[in-house]
Amino acid sequence: MSVEAIIDRAGVADAGEILTVQRAAYLTEAQHYADPFLPPLTETLDEVVAVLTGPDVVLAARRGHRLVGSVRAHLVEDTAHVGRLSVAPDQQGRGVGARLLTAIEETCAGQVARFTLFTGADSARNLQLYQRHGYRIVAHRPDPNGVPLAVLEKPAVSPARSDA
Repeated sequence: MSVEAIIDRAGVADAGEILTVQRAAYLTEAQHYADPFLPPLTETLDEVVAVLTGPDVVLAARRGHRLVGSVRAHLVEDTAHVGRLSVAPDQQGRGVGARLLTAIEETCAGQVARFTLFTGADSARNLQLYQRHGYRIVAHRPDPNGVPLAVLEKPAVSPARSDA
């Protein structure tokens, strides 16, 4: 029996674990795209600390005392830019990523009109996760290293809205 992951706001004390999980999670992407310089892999501890002390929303998933995943949102005008969704490799496929995505959307609800994110254009599991959560591909572009990316968006659902 596994303990359900608890999701809450991340703090500066989580920076090292966030970076460790992020690097482990993005390693398979780096291998798939033959690019060891993906931004989540080259981000420094100081950069993670800066994100955690800045205005961005950062959530962490924990099982017991272990941080097993994280996600961020950078709010600009009416858009939440979701990024760095990371789940420890041994925890993938257990719903942690889906719960983190839902939690970041709920945390930003009422503050934005839409969510946007990107993933590798050939990252089938990631694309399936995002599309199951209502994201749709709106564009393709390369990252600075030439890796093909799919850009996805989803309208935010206002909690006050009712279709009844």
